[in-house]
Amino acid sequence: MTDAVPFSILDLAPIRRGEEAQQAFVQLRERAQWAERCGFNRYWLAEHHNMSGIGSAATSVLVGHIAGATERIRVGSGGIMLPNHAPLVIAEQFGTLESLYPGRIDLGLGRAPGTDLTTAHALRRKLEGSDHDFPRDVVELQNYFSDALTGRVRAVPGAGLNVPIWLLGSSLFSAQLAGMLGLPYAFASHFAPDHLMDALAIYRSEFRPSQQLSKPYVMVGTSVVGADSAEEARRLFTSQQVQSVQMMRGEREKIAPPVEDIEAYWVPPEREAVDHKLRYAFVGTVSSLADGLGAFLEETQADELIATVRIFDQSASLRSLEILAAVGQALASGRPDLAQVV
Repeated sequence: MTDAVPFSILDLAPIRRGEEAQQAFVQLRERAQWAERCGFNRYWLAEHHNMSGIGSAATSVLVGHIAGATERIRVGSGGIMLPNHAPLVIAEQFGTLESLYPGRIDLGLGRAPGTDLTTAHALRRKLEGSDHDFPRDVVELQNYFSDALTGRVRAVPGAGLNVPIWLLGSSLFSAQLAGMLGLPYAFASHFAPDHLMDALAIYRSEFRPSQQLSKPYVMVGTSVVGADSAEEARRLFTSQQVQSVQMMRGEREKIAPPVEDIEAYWVPPEREAVDHKLRYAFVGTVSSLADGLGAFLEETQADELIATVRIFDQSASLRSLEILAAVGQALASGRPDLAQVV
């Protein structure tokens, strides 16, 4: 797509109103195959739990589902919430995936529970001391992928396999840790914009070269809704806005169809909160998206961009992916006549 800044996709396997997970996984596979044809670099799945509108709870299983349905695109987690799992189990799961789909698997790690506190306890997650345990667990996981026999426990499969580890974050903690460990870093600016620039600065200043990475590598997250008209893009975007309001209201509903009048749905404080949360959402046509994403990449100096595409209608989702791919092509080639790239 673009040699300058690769574009990738983050999918939460959204479950639409009136459908169940089975349909969501069929549509997920179709989107991933379409993304591969469009030339995207990666297709990642995110771990969430106890959310009726998100189907990506068994993240490793869905990584295999997508890797098996595609041929070239890298597939991985964005991310696995490591404190929910034993590092050995994740090493074995991703060692298995790498053995099945060699050279195509990424392992992105986060330290949040990916859910509410009650569900975190149901996951047997120990909430105390997570800041202390997470760095240790990351290093333990790295050791399981090493081909050196450093202990009595060995990940089989896993040991000696090249599974790139990424750290994901929405605060300064993971940025510092990723820099210290010499790992690539992805910031979740698509829903947590506040610390983006500070986190990138800390990561780059703290970076120490490692066996995996010789210099800093940053991926930034955004939400993208592309359509053939600005009005249609804004209409499609209301599904994501409604879902954000529902989260604030303590509701965990399936993703809903667009609403015709979003102003009639929310109250002013909700609008202000959603606008802030989705500050780095880009909604529009290929031309306006090229302007917005170009400026965003210039501001962050990111090495890669990863976009969520949460749209109710599957055909509109595929069209949005196609438009985003065209934006990447336009930015890579110095913005030719944009009408010719879609």
